Amino acid sequence: MSTSTISIRRARSTDADRLSDVFEETWREAYRGLIPGVSLERMIARRGSPWWLGAAQRRRPLVVVETGAGVVGYAVYGPARGRGLDAAGEIDELYILPTHQGLGLGRRLFRAVRNDLHDHGLHSLGLWALAGNDRAEAFYLGLGAAIVGQVRDSIAGAVLPKVGYRFT
Repeated sequence: MSTSTISIRRARSTDADRLSDVFEETWREAYRGLIPGVSLERMIARRGSPWWLGAAQRRRPLVVVETGAGVVGYAVYGPARGRGLDAAGEIDELYILPTHQGLGLGRRLFRAVRNDLHDHGLHSLGLWALAGNDRAEAFYLGLGAAIVGQVRDSIAGAVLPKVGYRFT
């Protein structure tokens, strides 16, 4: 497995199939046992290649981490979508394939996203993560986040708790 980062770049329409695969693998690994099985499968089914093709063309930035193994992670981010995080910018999603976690790629991706938001005048950053996702909690707290709240949200028909994190 090659772990040297080739690039962190904007997603292209040609990345849609790989993004669908990355989404499926990361969500199954991260949320099995947290999101009820039927709801998890429903969410994965919604995020096939056509969904990612559209996502790559939307206004909200979608960036990928590409290594010698191809696209191994992604992030979606932009201005905060609500006031609950008390932050100017927000990361909607940040995922790295399980086989590539622990190699520093998530940190590199996070820094690239944070720098891009900062360059666009969005100096504080927040995000929501599903409660019980211990790996995500350790990752974000390790990057210096503060927990700023908890809400309940509907995810593929299941109402689940989410934890808010903020970086200043």
